[in-house]
Amino acid sequence: MIQEFREFVNRGNMVELAVAFVLGVAFQSVVSAITERVLSPLIGLVFGEPNFDGLLTFGAADPETGIPAGSVGAALTALINFLLVALALFLIVKAYNRMQRKAEAEAAEQEPAADPEDVVLLREIRDALAADRTTDP
Repeated sequence: MIQEFREFVNRGNMVELAVAFVLGVAFQSVVSAITERVLSPLIGLVFGEPNFDGLLTFGAADPETGIPAGSVGAALTALINFLLVALALFLIVKAYNRMQRKAEAEAAEQEPAADPEDVVLLREIRDALAADRTTDP
């Protein structure tokens, strides 16, 4: 059972998933900093408040945060934060894909494209037939 578990953990996909998870957690702090320190103040300049937690509230206030239990604004703030994170990820993936396409194009320019297998086979047949014609009287 321990051997099976070791094989399961050492599979490439599991290790890649663990690395992706750790990078995702680290990236979350970067995105949170951008959202909280750059984008939220910009939203505050436009709308007068850096978040919408106090918007459309109802019910008793939470003693720790002071925000009412029923807060449409808090949900709206969470939705905006999600959209900002999604936008940041989209831009990063878009830049990554652009770099990948550029690298692939450069690699394709460096290596001449190999002929398809059927073309190579047809050339061999052509050369063999030409050689037979020259040897036959």
